[in-house]
Amino acid sequence: MTSFTNLTGAMEIGANCYLIQDGTTSVVLDAGVHPKKIGEESKPRFELLEDVDLQAIIVSHAHLDHIGALPVLQEKFPQAEVVMTRATAEIGRVMLHNSVNVMTAKRLYDGVVEYPFFSHGELDHAANKWVTRPYEESFRVGRSGDMLATLYDAGHILGSCGVMLETRAGMRIFYTGDVQFEDQSLIPGAAFPEDGVDVLIMECTHGNTERSVNYTREREMNRFARAIRETLSGGGAVLIPVFALGKTQELLYEIGKMRDSGRIPDAPIYSGGLGAKVTGVYDRTTYDTPRLHPGLLVRAAVETVPLPRETDGPLRVSPGNIYLVSSGMMSPHTLSNKLAAQILPHPNDAILFVGYSDPDSPAARIKTATPGGNVRLGEDPTAGQAYRVNCRIESFDFSGHAPRTALLNYARALNPREILLVHGDEAAQRQMHQELTRYMSKGVTISRPLPGRRHKLSS
Repeated sequence: MTSFTNLTGAMEIGANCYLIQDGTTSVVLDAGVHPKKIGEESKPRFELLEDVDLQAIIVSHAHLDHIGALPVLQEKFPQAEVVMTRATAEIGRVMLHNSVNVMTAKRLYDGVVEYPFFSHGELDHAANKWVTRPYEESFRVGRSGDMLATLYDAGHILGSCGVMLETRAGMRIFYTGDVQFEDQSLIPGAAFPEDGVDVLIMECTHGNTERSVNYTREREMNRFARAIRETLSGGGAVLIPVFALGKTQELLYEIGKMRDSGRIPDAPIYSGGLGAKVTGVYDRTTYDTPRLHPGLLVRAAVETVPLPRETDGPLRVSPGNIYLVSSGMMSPHTLSNKLAAQILPHPNDAILFVGYSDPDSPAARIKTATPGGNVRLGEDPTAGQAYRVNCRIESFDFSGHAPRTALLNYARALNPREILLVHGDEAAQRQMHQELTRYMSKGVTISRPLPGRRHKLSS
């Protein structure tokens, strides 16, 4: 029997982790941590693996909700081979070392005794065992080599991949990971298999959002440039909350182009920290990973102002500057959250959002705030200091996730026997299930696997 078990904690975007079992071969896809949960609750349900002879772990990309618990899983199963792309391995080291620092701070300041899950030394030991594979070259996994695996470019971030698994009986299972079919600014769209898939495990981040029929990335980028230009020309400052991995590099490149071409004023761009380290990986791999601009070095092409160190004191917002800083969700204690507290009351300033925001995050609260109303930026939306919303607030669609229509079109083109929906909140998964039920040909099984339950795959 071939089966799938969802090891995430709930029907949500969180600690992504999935178990595929076929005969004596067991493979885990991804091992993330939940960005909104603390301590042991942030991990996948690894206790469900106690009686599993895990032989391989394949990581789709280096965002922490997909790789953050990998060293923990490796410690539990030191015999399991760990596979990813080269770029994911390089970025993964950067992201996980930063995670150790964050967890250590949470232990010190918030008293989370379980942290850190692993030390810097333990991470280095685990990372030395990672095996990297190129796109579209098949390799065998499992102790007996009964399963064949192939990685495909997912177009989400640098190094991201979808994973094809072919069982000994010839069943072909394809896991999209996080996918974007459209070209972004630096990364080309996904190059996924177009047929021959029996079971499709598909993300549905944007499953319940509808994109405008008039959308184009060029039109959206023009609107983005206009918002920056008008704010700076009006004597304001611009805050752009971004994820350190992916969105920082894409937007640095675009803003640099706008500044060099005169579409926006020649304003200082403040950026740095973890994003700068990840940008270094983008630059080091510019010649040997899929790129829209092979050979482009982002750090050389775009001059930025380094962010001050914590020992230098807090960063103060000044008119005429652009602040491209993390976190994208504006989580408490992050630089984007601290700068938002300074910017929100000022009508000349602007906060420009460029991607997905968790509905419970401070970023989402700001996006949905009533102009002239109040918003709180802490963990609890009902407690803490309230800030008057006077600044300009706009949102732009530069998501690294495929829109719903693109996911539906891909599923229909593949026409698999079975589709499993993952990586979406309850509303997104429910909407995708309804749309696929209408969209797919008769006879296709569409499921939303409940966490913790072993799901038999259609044979």
